[in-house]
Amino acid sequence: MAGRIEDYALIGDMQTAALVCRDGTVDWLCLPRFDSPAVFAGLLGTEEHGFWRMGPANGSQGRPVPADRRRYRGDSLVLESEWDTPRGTVRVIDFMPPRDGAPQLIRIVEGVSGRVPMRSELRMRFSYGWVVPWVHKIDDRTVAVAGPDSVWLDTAAETYGKDLTTYSDFTVSPGERIAFTISWEPSHKRPPAVADPEGSLEATEEFWREWVEHCTYHGPYRDAVVRSLITLKALTYAPTGGIVAAPTTSLPECLGGVRNWDYRFTWLRDAAITLSSLLRTGYREEARAWREWLLRAVAGDPENLQIMYGIAGERELGENELNWLPGYENSRPVRVGNGAAGQLQLDVYGEVTEALHLAHMTGLARNDYASLLQLKLIQWVEKHWDEPDEGIWEVRGPRRHFVHSKVMTWVAVDRTVKLIEAGDVDGPLERWRDLRETIHRDVCEKGYDKERNTFTQSYGSQELDASLLLIPQMGFLPPDDKRVIGTIEAIQRELSTEDGFVLRYPTSGADDLGVDGLEGEEGAFLACSFWLADDLAMIGRVDEARKLFEKLLSLRNDLGLLAEEWDPKAQRQVGNFPQAFSHVPLIDTALRLTASGAYGG
Repeated sequence: MAGRIEDYALIGDMQTAALVCRDGTVDWLCLPRFDSPAVFAGLLGTEEHGFWRMGPANGSQGRPVPADRRRYRGDSLVLESEWDTPRGTVRVIDFMPPRDGAPQLIRIVEGVSGRVPMRSELRMRFSYGWVVPWVHKIDDRTVAVAGPDSVWLDTAAETYGKDLTTYSDFTVSPGERIAFTISWEPSHKRPPAVADPEGSLEATEEFWREWVEHCTYHGPYRDAVVRSLITLKALTYAPTGGIVAAPTTSLPECLGGVRNWDYRFTWLRDAAITLSSLLRTGYREEARAWREWLLRAVAGDPENLQIMYGIAGERELGENELNWLPGYENSRPVRVGNGAAGQLQLDVYGEVTEALHLAHMTGLARNDYASLLQLKLIQWVEKHWDEPDEGIWEVRGPRRHFVHSKVMTWVAVDRTVKLIEAGDVDGPLERWRDLRETIHRDVCEKGYDKERNTFTQSYGSQELDASLLLIPQMGFLPPDDKRVIGTIEAIQRELSTEDGFVLRYPTSGADDLGVDGLEGEEGAFLACSFWLADDLAMIGRVDEARKLFEKLLSLRNDLGLLAEEWDPKAQRQVGNFPQAFSHVPLIDTALRLTASGAYGG
């Protein structure tokens, strides 16, 4: 059985990632890319679907005990887990070196004190646990082959096969280090080079040390901000600059429910806000790479902008169900691909334009096609802004006139008007100024409930929506506007959980379906809760903002990682993990609170 979501650590090489449980079990790894089929899919199934367990031998079957301590080595993605046993203390060092050849996952076992018996259990199952590979030895190496894939195990320890699993039983003494490496290679190619674990460890630590040095934030929340930045960097696909929303699929928003989605793709929205956070903290190269990715993905067809793409810009992301996997804690279906790729979500035009505008304002080298793309996007917005859409939350029900979507079309036009006013591009300035005013008036007339003094989820609706918290942050209205303050207070009253966190919107509706067209409920959405903290700071309630922010920080696991949501009933993290859309607003709120001086001593 898989661990709790917060029991996992992230390691990765900026092309894929693995999740390592507190007990030393790797339950999730896709090779060779984030969106490739998993070699270890135990996270979404059982041990039969693949895992790699490393820890003290406990003399019995089943998962070993959790580590007594674990941490990342400084500001890096090198994980250390330590067990204290009756026979001594042992440390396991897990990492994936930034790729220079075959993808590798390296596990170094180090004796700390005493003599500790250890066991490695490696059960590889390709195609999300569906395919049992042919495992055999070639010279001193163990290789698992099935179809197009081969995974090679290198270690100085003795190994043996039993029950379609590769085992190694060994003992470590103080100062002794025994390394295990798996490497992926297409099965028709020559074997990958034998790893150099110690050299790779040194190079990996140096990579992260140098990368973190570029961070320009030095405020009171630096540890939380740096860990979030490292996580965002780990979710970036280095060859193209695309940024995945999360490295996992189908971790449920409601335990046992159907709200299970594949997040291993690049949402324009998520990537754009990630880019903004990186720019604000000194990471210009990532911003440049993402802008180039965007230009390639959109290509010459901005009129057919998708809300999301594959990490290399792929457009076909068809959604399928893997019926042989029982799902995380029996949360079915398990989905790969994402049918939301074909939705209309007008807000992405605003997020993309805002990101391009910020890149321009922070001095990123000019790209003429980026400016041309921005103009093309606004030309499309000009024709379609008044249409209904599926909105930021990708509802599977009927399209509506979502207020947040309209606000973000205003953002797209506003930022482009400012670009023209600065003389950086040519465009129909007066016409687009008029368009900006038309959209603003439309939202204020049709999306605002005067009696309740709050904006609503969509035109003519009574429901609230936490995305309305972005109205002052995007500059649509000033923070001291009574409509903004009324909306913030209404969301606090009607969308907050007992512990003060924020739901995206009401999930209850007629016929057992929520307003999003889906069954079941979900947890508090962490990004929305950070947005509330931001808004509270903006309207002068800075002590309340700080308390909420620090309460949100307490939800992170022991390694500083956040999933998409928080289940207030089960008191657990839920949703895909770790989630870019949670770590980005953490950074943004920390920056705002630091600028305002709203932090404790």
